[in-house]
Amino acid sequence: MTPVRVLPNLKSMDLHVSNPEIESQINRLVSETGRPADELIEDALAGYLSELAQVRDMLDSRYDDIVNGRVEPVDGEEARGRLKANTEAERKRSA
Repeated sequence: MTPVRVLPNLKSMDLHVSNPEIESQINRLVSETGRPADELIEDALAGYLSELAQVRDMLDSRYDDIVNGRVEPVDGEEARGRLKANTEAERKRSA
């Protein structure tokens, strides 16, 4: 795939797609939408960065809740046991 110039506010950035499946998906979307690859990639990157910021905010908030004593952390094995019990209970209800 020809390198795509993205993020015009930066000096420049070339994107080299080495995964043939991703390249194929980009080409398919270019064909289906008529939009240039750089626009599609920029939109995808913007969405990813927005989602990443939301996850970061959520994790920071949860960490603050633990540090400030608003919630108690749950041991990993205890959490696994709860999930397993809930799954079994749901399976019995569905049967």
